[in-house]
Amino acid sequence: MSQFESNIINIYGQKGKAWLDSLQALVHKSAEKFNLNDLKPIPNLTYNYVLSGKMEDIPIILKLGIDLEALEKEALIIKYFQGCGVVKLFAQDKDLLLLERAIPGDSLKKYFPKMDGQAINIVCNVMRKLHQAPISPTLPHIKDWLAILHQQHHEIPSELLSKAKELSTRLLQTAGPDVLLHGDLHHDNILQNGNDWLVIDPKGVIGEALFDIGAFIRNPIPELLNQENTKSLIDFRIDMFAKCLNASKERILAWSYVQAVLAWIWALEDRCDTTYWQELTKLLNVASKRITRL
Repeated sequence: MSQFESNIINIYGQKGKAWLDSLQALVHKSAEKFNLNDLKPIPNLTYNYVLSGKMEDIPIILKLGIDLEALEKEALIIKYFQGCGVVKLFAQDKDLLLLERAIPGDSLKKYFPKMDGQAINIVCNVMRKLHQAPISPTLPHIKDWLAILHQQHHEIPSELLSKAKELSTRLLQTAGPDVLLHGDLHHDNILQNGNDWLVIDPKGVIGEALFDIGAFIRNPIPELLNQENTKSLIDFRIDMFAKCLNASKERILAWSYVQAVLAWIWALEDRCDTTYWQELTKLLNVASKRITRL
């Protein structure tokens, strides 16, 4: 069983299995409706069934999902980000999105780990574009995401969870201006398009710009933690982002720690393996002991 199939069945149970069994029929129906051809699943599927192909001669991405509400929200968020470096939405239906396909479509992961500095410069430029998008009052704020930290999570050591709660409270109290954030701006969501870069899978949340750094810091998964110099690499990234964005190293590190704990909680909720998040949180916990101010 693939990781994609495992994810769907772990989250949705029998409903997920039935959806997986119906995928080929859904692909055929979508191809007929939108005149699609040359459809091929992309590698490393996670929670949606995503295929590359063409709509007549136009390169496209077909995205099928079991979570219809999430697909509808993604379509809305993409519209909010139009003109700010996010892929175009060509069409949508209740269970699919038809999206612009980046060409050649290589992700920023190809820069890892030897060209991490160059990748960070690209991410900073991408963030500057993204954060020009208008804010919609209908979208959640990062404080809404972080509220889950204040619930009981017995699987997470109390000292690590308490630290995440304390840091998140301080970060929110001292936050910079709100912008529209991507919310999951990691390597695989930034794709090369000619001489430029396009962003995919925006989550759409409101908060200070530095929040969008966290996903890059903790990725790629699991390759980041398989490096011999993971701690040095994370330190390098934080230093580079701070210089590139004229920002506080302490805030970047604090957001990275808080988001690692948040990802740990989400993994628990989705009944996924949490080993990665445990190791990353402990590593960032040691690094964050040098935080003196936010």
